[in-house]
Amino acid sequence: MDLLSACSHPCWFLLTLLLGLLLWLQRRQRWDPRKCPTDLSGKTVIVTGANSGIGKCVAMELARRNARTILACRSQERGQAAVEEIRAATGNPAVVLRLLDTSSLRSVRAFARAVLREEKRLDVLVNNAGVTGLPFAVTPEGLEMTFTTNYLGPFLLTNLLLDLLKASAPARVVNVSSFRHSVGTADGRYLTGQQRPGGHDAAYNSTKLMNVLFSAELSRRLHGTGVTSNVLSPGVVSTNIMRHFGWAMRTLFFLLRPFLKSPEQGAINTIYCAVAEEVLGITGKYFRSDCSLALPAPAGRDAGLARKLWEESERLTGLGIRPQH
Repeated sequence: MDLLSACSHPCWFLLTLLLGLLLWLQRRQRWDPRKCPTDLSGKTVIVTGANSGIGKCVAMELARRNARTILACRSQERGQAAVEEIRAATGNPAVVLRLLDTSSLRSVRAFARAVLREEKRLDVLVNNAGVTGLPFAVTPEGLEMTFTTNYLGPFLLTNLLLDLLKASAPARVVNVSSFRHSVGTADGRYLTGQQRPGGHDAAYNSTKLMNVLFSAELSRRLHGTGVTSNVLSPGVVSTNIMRHFGWAMRTLFFLLRPFLKSPEQGAINTIYCAVAEEVLGITGKYFRSDCSLALPAPAGRDAGLARKLWEESERLTGLGIRPQH
């Protein structure tokens, strides 16, 4: 059967219609940020990957609530354009750009040093930056590119900023994952490229499972500090995240766009976890795209696996190395 005949088959039409319906249903939200009175005057927030998509929408909303909003972006040009757009839209002059490439531990450390040197407080850290579709590659630091960008870089960043978060408590760490974590595998060998998960999708799914495990273990370690750690799935959102894929996948994504969440809709549950009064004090939880609480996949609830991943991540980032006296 040729491609034209397959696409004209009634089953193909029905499956496409069902997929569109399911995607449309996931656009529904239970929480409206316009009804949330939280004001962030005097607070400081960091949003990674904030020059476009979900990250920019989150930064826009936090700036609108009068936070000092730090956009952590890889590109000076695109990041500065986002800063100017957010300043103009919100009237908040305290929107600033700091360069950050989460695929580079050196960049993460430089970013954290600048924040600790220049910022007096940090009330919300949103680990949003992420990528998919990259070919397998090992960075000059000996780490796999996708896993470092999506997981290991944010792991290091969060740990380097923990003291500032604790000093600013109550504070929140918000980690953006995906419902696709449910088919991921948390193998520490993926982090260095010693083992490959088997394709772009498998790599992305596994990084998102690691985000869930990291968030849970971080919450456990932060018990009693006043800093919370939660993780969420934004749903299926129309952003430029598919830019590294081939034309066929990009075309399919384009055709499905009418059924997908807009970046503004996709940002809502990240904003919810960052500012909603009803989330204050809640920690170690997973939030679905409609802002409701849910259990993550069984692997995401494996405390032993979370500890093992944390220890390996500490080793690879050097956090577990004590200075010699």
